[in-house]
This record gives sequence, C-alpha cells and structure tokens, in this order.
Amino acid sequence: MGFTIGGIRELRSGSRRRGRATEGTAVAEYTGLWGWAVTPGARIVDGDCSCGEADCPSPGAHPLDRAREVPAGATLEAAARAWAEVPGASMLLPVGRSFDVLDVAEQSGRRALVRMERMGLPLGPVAVTPAGRAQFFVAPGAAAGLPQLLYRMGWDDAGLDLRALGPGSHITAPPSDQGGLGPVRWLRSPAPDNAAAPPEARLLLGTLAYICHRWALCG
Repeated sequence: MGFTIGGIRELRSGSRRRGRATEGTAVAEYTGLWGWAVTPGARIVDGDCSCGEADCPSPGAHPLDRAREVPAGATLEAAARAWAEVPGASMLLPVGRSFDVLDVAEQSGRRALVRMERMGLPLGPVAVTPAGRAQFFVAPGAAAGLPQLLYRMGWDDAGLDLRALGPGSHITAPPSDQGGLGPVRWLRSPAPDNAAAPPEARLLLGTLAYICHRWALCG
C-alpha cells in the first residue's frame, strides 16, 4: 500500500510539526493502511455550512460538491496532494464499500461494547460522535439485511434506537469535527485485523438490540 504502520507513525509525528500536513497524513492512514476511501466534506464556518446553502439539510456533515475522493490505497504523497486542494475540509468515509455501520445511542453503544468484549465477540472499529451516537463498523450488506435480521431475532417491533447505514451514506472520520459540535473519536480504533474484514452484523446485533432495549426501558 505504499508505506508501513511504523512509517505512518513516524510521518504523523513529523506532520505535527508541520501543521496542515497532519490532515494529509490522517487521510493517508485511512487510504493506505485501512483501505478506505476518504471524501472531502463540508465544515461549519461562523455557524454556517461551508457549502453556502442557507437551507443545507446536513450542515458541516456532507460531501463537498465536485471535490474529488481520495481512493482506497492512495499513498501518503497522493493523499497529501489531493487534500491540499480542499484546505480545511472534514474527512468523510463512504459507507457500503468496505463496511456498513450500525448506529446506536452512545450510552447503549458503550455498554454493548463492554459486554461484547467480555463475550469475546469479533469486533470492528467503533466510533463515537459529538451528537451522542456510537457507530459500529460491520461487513457490507448490514443496511439491506437489518430488517430481516431484526425480524428473525424477534426485535422487529421493539422500537429500537438502532439503524444501519449503507451505500450512499457517509460518516465523519475521526478526528474531524462533525457539524460544528466537536470531533468524532474512536472507541475502538481500526487495526490490521478488523479494518479490512469487520464482523458480520448478525454477530453483534443480538447484544446491541438487547442493550438498546434495556437502555430505553431505563431511560
């Protein structure tokens, strides 16, 4: 993929001393290490979306028009060149290619993650947003299959605060700001053993559904 994990760490350390280069290094980590494309996204400027639309439906959290995506596998040099064309853009990850996302309330997600780790379930990356959501990376196809999976598990009519994001969606990548609310962060960072092959949604869904249901009852 053009560089190693050790190389990225060294470059990232140097990038901190060079200001803007940090963004290019972060993009290169996503494309070169984890094999994910990165899409330049809008940001909030003085309280408004940088796209300039007064009635923007997703302020500071959508792809920039006509900005070119940095493809999966791009090297550090290629990522840095591409990102220099969109200074200040947020980093967005297109969903539905290497992964889909199971999106739940943050408190439910944190509790479910602890339980899953204790159970030894296979896990992919997990992000938490400043809007109070936890996002579990799972294998592609989860969004299309979620209704049937919930039905088979008996959770289809439980009114769960649980949804799946699939093709056509984008999520804000850590550490980018989401909609002016603050940075997205990792609860469970990507790693070589989980980024390329996140788990099937069905392996996590039972625990997530149970915790979401319990949290709703307690709330």
